[in-house]
Amino acid sequence: MIIKGFKMKLKPGFESEYKKRHDEIWPELSQLLKDAGISDYSIFLDKETNILFAVQKLTEDNKNDELPKTEIMKKWWDYMADIMEVNPDNSPLAIDLEQVFYMP
Repeated sequence: MIIKGFKMKLKPGFESEYKKRHDEIWPELSQLLKDAGISDYSIFLDKETNILFAVQKLTEDNKNDELPKTEIMKKWWDYMADIMEVNPDNSPLAIDLEQVFYMP
């Protein structure tokens, strides 16, 4: 099992909209993530900085690198682009974080 942490940035004033959109995550996107080997996926918000901190568990044989090629993922990115800092292709501007402690 691989544990991956990364951070993203929410635009100010969109905290409740971000939560609403994730509360209503598309079933096909949720299934795509599971099929790619992602489980136990959480996103936390630091309200002082609007930094989103995400943690995922991935299987050793995960297909996480294939997700950006799928139409569902691209559609989700387009849907979220108005409320987050994004790259030119609308993917979230995400910064991988180094795990420095783990207690199973």
